[in-house]
Amino acid sequence: MSTSYLPATTDSIAQALEAKAPTESISIYYRILENPSSSPESIRIKEQAIANLSDLLKEEQRAEELRSLLTQLRPFFALIPKAKTAKIVRGIIDAVSKIPNTSDLQISLCKEMVQWTRAEKRTFLRQRVEARLAYLLMETKEYSEALNLLSGLIKEVRRLDDKLLLVDINILESKLHFALRNLPKAKAALTAARTAANAIYVPPAQQGTIDLQSGILHAEEKDYKTAYSYFFEAFEAFSALDDKQAVCSLKYMLLCKIMVNQADDVAGIISAKAGMKYAGLELDAMKAVADAHAKRSLKLFEIALQSYNAQLEEDPVVHRHLSSLYDTLLEQNLCRLIEPFSRVEIAHVADLIELPLDHVEKKLSQMILDKKFAGTLDQGAGCLIIFDDPKTDAIYPATLETISNIGKVVDSLYVRSAKIMA
Repeated sequence: MSTSYLPATTDSIAQALEAKAPTESISIYYRILENPSSSPESIRIKEQAIANLSDLLKEEQRAEELRSLLTQLRPFFALIPKAKTAKIVRGIIDAVSKIPNTSDLQISLCKEMVQWTRAEKRTFLRQRVEARLAYLLMETKEYSEALNLLSGLIKEVRRLDDKLLLVDINILESKLHFALRNLPKAKAALTAARTAANAIYVPPAQQGTIDLQSGILHAEEKDYKTAYSYFFEAFEAFSALDDKQAVCSLKYMLLCKIMVNQADDVAGIISAKAGMKYAGLELDAMKAVADAHAKRSLKLFEIALQSYNAQLEEDPVVHRHLSSLYDTLLEQNLCRLIEPFSRVEIAHVADLIELPLDHVEKKLSQMILDKKFAGTLDQGAGCLIIFDDPKTDAIYPATLETISNIGKVVDSLYVRSAKIMA
């Protein structure tokens, strides 16, 4: 960085834009920011220089320089309105977030900015940086720290009645509780977000986020039809904005179709205009799962899970539901295969279902304990022995019903006698 500054003029900005190398442009922008002038025109030019410099540093993936830029700009922030300061700070933090593998840097940067905003008494900016910090902590699975941060922030924002920020915080709280498998609190937080959203205009992206979270929570309760409608609303909102979450919403729509045994509809949705727009590995993964489900083939299911591990296993929502679907399919197939037998080798069942022996043996023992069928495993002989279903004698239920009716008659007679005696 040169020690001599440049005049804060449009000519200096043009010089930076015309520079052949990014490093040369970056150096020019730094020299513009070093200009001590605080005239309105100079401040306007410096704001433009900061925006251009942030974009260049982001493209060059120089995250540490973006962080030091925020520290360097603190004297400049004293010259401009607080709203513009907030816009610049949030813009630089967003620029850092677009650089890969900077989660730890983003967290430390947010913590640093929270301390500065507290010292400067910039409440509006601090609340937004703390909300961003809570989101980053959730992404790094620091759930307890994120919840502690949000609990104090929610009270403060409610007191100030900043409904737009309150909606964001409540959605984030819902996601945190969902990650911790606390469904009642996740639903309560989402309801609070909807209540706050009803009182104000909510941007389409934020409304899409609310619908997406609503769909996830309904799917968790096995209400896949309602979940599908929410995912569809979220997809429409994100698709109109060309947001990357549109693919995620579409993937969850396909998941709902598979879970309600409508796997045949998946191919139609993918081949439609919306599906063609977002064609890629995410949709290919769901198509492979749908094909396996339609054919009731556990082998194809296993192949799909292995081939699209990143799209299926690493997505916690999809993984949870596909695990349930896989278990159901496995149980159905095993029950169908062992039905003709009274005694069968476990190895033969494993060959029929085309799965590893230890996997099949473990699942059969689990099904016996869950009373999915009556039987026992003879591990010495490597066999499964299936018992006949015990026939319940009809006299026992009839006897219990008679005793129950006699009890009712006795109670009725006691009430009548009590009335007569009175």
